[in-house]
Amino acid sequence: MWLLSYILPVVRLYLIGLRVLIYQLFNKAFTLPVLPRQKERVAIVTGGARGMGYETSRRLASLGMHVIIAGNEEEEGLAAVRKIQQEATEGKVEFMYLDLASMKSVRRFVHRFESRGLPLHVLINNAGVMLVPERLTEDGFELHFGLNYLGHFLLTNLLLDLLKTSGSSISCSRVVTVTSATHYGGCLDLSDLQGRSCYCPHGAYSQSKLALVLFTYHLQRCLQARGDAVTANAVDPGMVDTALYENLCRPAKLAKRPVAKLLFRTPTEGASTAIYAAVSPELEGVGGLYLYNGRKTESSAISYDERLQTQLWMKSCALVGFQKA
Repeated sequence: MWLLSYILPVVRLYLIGLRVLIYQLFNKAFTLPVLPRQKERVAIVTGGARGMGYETSRRLASLGMHVIIAGNEEEEGLAAVRKIQQEATEGKVEFMYLDLASMKSVRRFVHRFESRGLPLHVLINNAGVMLVPERLTEDGFELHFGLNYLGHFLLTNLLLDLLKTSGSSISCSRVVTVTSATHYGGCLDLSDLQGRSCYCPHGAYSQSKLALVLFTYHLQRCLQARGDAVTANAVDPGMVDTALYENLCRPAKLAKRPVAKLLFRTPTEGASTAIYAAVSPELEGVGGLYLYNGRKTESSAISYDERLQTQLWMKSCALVGFQKA
């Protein structure tokens, strides 16, 4: 039984990956349309110093945005800021420390940001880890669930009031959450969200990505019910050639090298749908979408279960000590 619980998530993840690669073989990467200038608008991009996060930060700054790169590697973050600043850009970019694996760090980040008196028009929940060996955060959460999901859950909720006041009926603020096709193989056990009964990194990663989709849909329902000027959408970047794959097993790493050059998206291509969701006029006032390769796509059947969405939301509030729901 234990062996089956470990093997099934592995098989599911690699089959999903194969399906994505076949799609990418026969379909071109989404090309961004001409986007409007974003002067005087502010964005936070988690994990914005490398890979897709860096490309997202760079492009938003080129549109005139004030971009906050939020990450836990200060040297890397400052280097990304300098690199973006060297380009001719109308926008502003800076780094602020944020460790999503620490709920205390998330609260400190929000406090520091709010104390500056800036508005917030776009929050891009991009940072994440994949297939890491079993490890707990300082709060005792399984790392995938704690960093990929709970850190972004708390960050979004703590910034929600600011997003609401920064948005308007003609220009909503936007929450863009980067998930993955692996959510299609994700299973959510509300009685064992930390994977204590049988830890499998493949299952833990898929679960965290499913949780992000469920969270996005519930958040959008709440925002819409209250008439708030904020939208929430989930984005699937496809398979992108980034450092995220460094924890693959050795045979998979060897197979990835030639395949990545042929079939993986570049970080610039992978970031395009998140950028589109963040600033495209076509998505003004539109939320609750799962976007893949620039198009609205159906997510997994279980992700539309409103009862599960609500249960996960309430459980998450209790785990991170967040009172407002």
